Amino acid sequence: MSQSSHSPVVLITGCSSGFGLLTAARLAAKGCTVVATMRDLRKEGNLISEVNRRGGTVEVLPMDVTDKQSVMRAVERIRMGHGRIDVLVNNAGYGIGGFFEDLTDEEIRAQMETNFFGVQNVTRAVIPLMRQCRRGKIINVSSVAGFSASPSFSAYNASKWALEAFSEGLRYELQFFGIDVLLIEPGTYKTKIFYENAQYARHFDNPDSPYFIWSQHLRRKVMAYVNDCHKDPEEIGIMVEKLIRAKNPPFRNIPDIESQVLYWLRRILPFRVYSAMIRMFFMEGFSKSRSVEADHAPMRSERNSSMSAQVR
Repeated sequence: MSQSSHSPVVLITGCSSGFGLLTAARLAAKGCTVVATMRDLRKEGNLISEVNRRGGTVEVLPMDVTDKQSVMRAVERIRMGHGRIDVLVNNAGYGIGGFFEDLTDEEIRAQMETNFFGVQNVTRAVIPLMRQCRRGKIINVSSVAGFSASPSFSAYNASKWALEAFSEGLRYELQFFGIDVLLIEPGTYKTKIFYENAQYARHFDNPDSPYFIWSQHLRRKVMAYVNDCHKDPEEIGIMVEKLIRAKNPPFRNIPDIESQVLYWLRRILPFRVYSAMIRMFFMEGFSKSRSVEADHAPMRSERNSSMSAQVR
């Protein structure tokens, strides 16, 4: 695709790192007119470097998906500059780890504000431009967590399950105007969401939490899995490119084989069998983790006593 007035105008959210950055860089190098957005433009350096390395060009705009005014300003600038938006990739999002009782109400609402309502904010602003052109594609980046829940990620699961239901309903509504709504459901990839951008419940590391042993075990379990993950995060960008090119793309799109297998197991297995399988995966190694926590218990007790003495 050579970049011209006929190249698709693609708006991508959450481009400071991870899937968003790689997708923006890939599409820009393929000739798309890419408008990459992020909350903090001070983080645009990595994106610009990657785009330049691949020989593309990109327009970077500030956008906080949870701020409707920020969204409207960015979309208006695109309308004034390009006259249309052909493809919207709702990629901005994050995941917070923590058992429900360890999560505050504010943390859960913030998760929904970004992953669910943020998508709605951007989509609502873009739809009128697509309706005027009687065409467009809205690609929502969901997750394997959108169809398979797991312990310590209930808030994240809820945000992605809501996104999936919204996407399916919106797909029916917008077909009348030639607008396609699609889902991408990635599994686990080694990106900053698990490292620099990782977020945990306020009480995740509180030794007084009744879930402390479980949360510490699950963090070690998840991080061991992530560190051993060798899948290429650019698979998401490759899939976005294919969906843009396709005339009749499928609604659900799962890039990695592990998540494809999980999706079909979720569909065909009785829930009691499937849930037992999930439980076995997360419980594996728990006895060892519990021994480790027991070894550290005296230190925690001494620290807590010291803290109590200071408070008194």
